Amino acid sequence: MAKKNLIYKSTYKGWYCVSDETFLTDSQLKETIKDGEKILVSAESGHPVEWSEESNYIFKLKSFKDDLIYWLKHNERVVVPQKFHKILLDLIDSEALTDISVSRPSSRVHWGIPVPNDPEQTVYVWLDALTNYLTAAGYSQVPYNEFKKNWPPDVQVIGKDILKFHGVYWPAFLLGAGLEPPRSILCHSHWTVDGEKMSKSKKNVVNPIEKIDTFTTDGLRYFLLREGVNHSDGNYSNTKVLRLLNAELADTFGNLLSRCCGKALNPQQVIPKINPETLSKITTLNVTKKLIENLSELPERCKNHYNDYNFYKVADAIITTLHSANLFFESLKPWELKKNIEMQEDLNVTLHLAMEALRISGILLQPLIPKISEGLLEKLNVPKEERYFENVKQFSWENPSFQTRPLGHNKAVLFKRIITENDTKKEIRN
Repeated sequence: MAKKNLIYKSTYKGWYCVSDETFLTDSQLKETIKDGEKILVSAESGHPVEWSEESNYIFKLKSFKDDLIYWLKHNERVVVPQKFHKILLDLIDSEALTDISVSRPSSRVHWGIPVPNDPEQTVYVWLDALTNYLTAAGYSQVPYNEFKKNWPPDVQVIGKDILKFHGVYWPAFLLGAGLEPPRSILCHSHWTVDGEKMSKSKKNVVNPIEKIDTFTTDGLRYFLLREGVNHSDGNYSNTKVLRLLNAELADTFGNLLSRCCGKALNPQQVIPKINPETLSKITTLNVTKKLIENLSELPERCKNHYNDYNFYKVADAIITTLHSANLFFESLKPWELKKNIEMQEDLNVTLHLAMEALRISGILLQPLIPKISEGLLEKLNVPKEERYFENVKQFSWENPSFQTRPLGHNKAVLFKRIITENDTKKEIRN
C-alpha cells in the first residue's frame, strides 16, 4: 500500500481515548458529567477522551468510498443480515469517510510491529491484526497460486460491535493491497443474560465450559443456534436452556426414537420393510398426509435456511416436522396394533414412517448437533456414505431395493432429560 502511495505521514488530530487506544469521530462521542464538570467520553465504552495531535502514518481511506459502495451494492448478500448491510451503506453514504491513522508513536504504544524504516512508529492494531486472516490463508507462506485457492473467504463471521472495522476498514485495506475483499460477511448480534449485558463487574458472564457439564456440548450448541437470531440480541438463561432441551431434544426428538426402538413395539429390533398396499391405506389418513407433506418440504426448506445462516429456522422446521411425526405415531396407536397379529403390517408402516422422519431429521441436524445426530443415525443403522443432503431427497420406502434393516446396537437415548433439584423434591414428595 505504501508503494501505491496509499499511506502517508502527517500530523493526526482528533479525540483520543487512552483506555481504548483509538481516535474517535464527533459522532462517536457523548457528553457526561464527572465531578460536576462536563467531559467527553466514548459513546460506546464510556471512557474519557482527550484532544491529541501526533505524527502518524495515515491510510487514504476516503479514496475508497466509491469502491466500498460498489462492493456493497453489487451484491445485497455481501453483508448479512440485511439490517447490517443497510447500516454499512448508510455509514459510508452519510459520513464523509476520513483518512485513518494506521500507526502510533512507539513512545506511547510499546507493543506491536515497528513501522518499516521508522522505529519511532508502531503499526496500529487496525492494520496489523487484520493481516492475521491473510496469514491463516497462507499469504506470503505459500506460492501465490496456492494462497488464491483460500482467498477470498466465502464467508467471514464477525460480531456487530466490529462491523465498521470489518465492513469499512478491512475491505478498503484489501483493495488497497490489490486483494479481493470477502465474498460475504455474516454479522451476528450478542447474547444478554436474563435481559442484561454480560459484564465482569456484574459477575453474570456465562462460562460455556461450565455449562456443558450440565447441558452437554450438543445441548448448549442446540440452544445457542435455536435461540440465537443474527439480527438481534439473544437472551440466555439457565431456565430457558433447560426447558428447551427437555422439550425438544429429550421429548419431541429423543422420545420418538425410544418408542420406535423399544422392544415392546419392536421386539425384532429392525426398521421393517413395508407393504405398499398398507402404506397406501395409511397415507389416506390426514395425519399421515401432513407428515409426508412436511417431510417432502423439509430438505429444501432447511437448505434455504442454512444458506441464509438462519439456523434457528432450521431447528424450528425440523421440530415442527417431528411434532407431526409424534402426532402420527400417537394417532396410529402402535401399542394397540401390536396386540393384533392381523395388524402387523400397519404396525410396520407406523414404525417405518416414524423412523424415516427421524432419519431425515438426523441427517439435516448434523451441522447443529453432530454428536446427537451421529448417535441417532448409528441407531438407525444408516451407513456413513448415506448421511448427506442428497440422501434426504428420496423416502426409504420409495427405494425398491430397501429391505428390512436391523437397528444399531447403541442405546436409543439421544438426550437424557435434565433433572433439576425441583424435580427431585417433587419425586420425594410424591
